[in-house]
Amino acid sequence: MKTEGQNLKQLGSNKTNYFFEYPNSTILETFDNRRPERDYNIEFIFNEFTSLCPKTGQPDFATIKVNYVPDKYCIESKSFKLYMFSYRQNGAFMETITNQILDDMVKVCRPRQMTVEGIFNARGGTFINVTATYKPNS
Repeated sequence: MKTEGQNLKQLGSNKTNYFFEYPNSTILETFDNRRPERDYNIEFIFNEFTSLCPKTGQPDFATIKVNYVPDKYCIESKSFKLYMFSYRQNGAFMETITNQILDDMVKVCRPRQMTVEGIFNARGGTFINVTATYKPNS
């Protein structure tokens, strides 16, 4: 039987590499889903998300929620955290960020379905929440 997680590079390494220059989907790692015959939800909630406004350079703060039903692969949580950190110096609108996270994560794990929600702190008195959903064949 194959050892679970043997292909993971970030988890359990003695050195963590942080990437802050631009969003980097190559950080995301997966492991085999041990229950591919069953539909079940996995939810990540990352409440330390930061990026930059592309016009002013001011920081945007958010909670990013990812909820998905895995198929063959699951996303490893440390690589998810490092991927979220890679947005720190990225200048992009909230709508763009939320959709990019969805695109990158779908590409890596090819889930049965996935929803990414960006819950951004208020700017100018306005809260912005962005939800993007992936459902194959819909």
